[in-house]
Amino acid sequence: MSLSLLIAAALSAVSVLATPVAARADNIRDAQWQLRALHASSAWKYANGQDVTVAVLDSGVDATHPDLYGRVLPGADFVDPGGDGREDDVGHGTAVATLIAGRDDDSGIVGLAHHARILPVRVLDRKNRYRDAVIVAKGLRWAVDHGAKVVNMSLGGNLPSEDLADAIQYAYDHDVVVVACGGNAGPDKNIWYPAREPGVVAVTGLGRTGRFWKRSLAGPASVLSAPADEMVAAKPGGYWRVEGTSFAAPLVSATAALVRSNWPDMTAANVINRLIRTAHDLGPSGRDDRYGYGEVDPVGALTTPVTSVSHNPLDTTPRRPKPSAGWSKSPATQAASANHRTGRWWWLGLGLVGGGGLAGVITIVVVRRRRAHQARFAPFAWHPDPLARQLPPDP
Repeated sequence: MSLSLLIAAALSAVSVLATPVAARADNIRDAQWQLRALHASSAWKYANGQDVTVAVLDSGVDATHPDLYGRVLPGADFVDPGGDGREDDVGHGTAVATLIAGRDDDSGIVGLAHHARILPVRVLDRKNRYRDAVIVAKGLRWAVDHGAKVVNMSLGGNLPSEDLADAIQYAYDHDVVVVACGGNAGPDKNIWYPAREPGVVAVTGLGRTGRFWKRSLAGPASVLSAPADEMVAAKPGGYWRVEGTSFAAPLVSATAALVRSNWPDMTAANVINRLIRTAHDLGPSGRDDRYGYGEVDPVGALTTPVTSVSHNPLDTTPRRPKPSAGWSKSPATQAASANHRTGRWWWLGLGLVGGGGLAGVITIVVVRRRRAHQARFAPFAWHPDPLARQLPPDP
């Protein structure tokens, strides 16, 4: 097949569905195997996310989708200033948001924390990427300043960022839980950044059998694992099948929202401690590179006695100076930006729709890293999961 045909197939794979939302109500609800795997109905006896705001740093969120009606707060747009984050040209952020807070009504996607509020913060462009971590850092600070108690970042890259590390510290200092996807197999061999920043809850993926998802990245930074394969989520105008750690992370963020809903005064450090101490251990005993501490367990997190802690158990690095509420680019990032044209970067993700059932996926990634001769922290490409496919037509 020619490259032009592959590109055309990719574009059709992410097009908006023409099928009405209500036409798939039963199929959509039945396809949410992750809720059964995580015993969501038992967890909802204790909490449902009420009064907790979860920030979704992503491609925006479609606030008009029926599954999110009344759940999406006015947010911010750091790609096209002036917007409020409540539109989504890609669908990625909408998928993430519904897995967290989709309404518990008669049809569609039910989020694991279905009464939580979503604070949309757009940091990804119409190609579902962004090259400069400064944008994400600004979005994270904004979310903290506007009431987020949990932050979900289903994005990542290879290189670290001083500015984003400072923003994460700012979140810790303001009692916010930060969750990020660990990343998918591709050119990167290590857990993505910011997931590997100390203190962040880095999430790897599980398949339907409960085993490690074959495309998930692994490494010492892994903290928790969650379902990542063969799931269904919302997109503007309909639904699609999704897979990837981008869609495992929101299940952990939703569990954090359940805990904060059940114990409104619990500190972020103790929320994280509760998540890791109650996880269902998988693989070798204790923490390991694939599963971290194990599969997130919403029921265990809401019912198991856990000894309290005074600091984030994942933050093992020397404490950084407390960032100010203001923000400016670090000298390293300024130097890197000055060298913006010293190299080029390309990313191409192609999803091919199969005939019925789950779609096949071909991902082609071509990367030539840009050079930043005088900077330790260069701008870098964000890689949200491109593995999202539209649902096959109704029989």
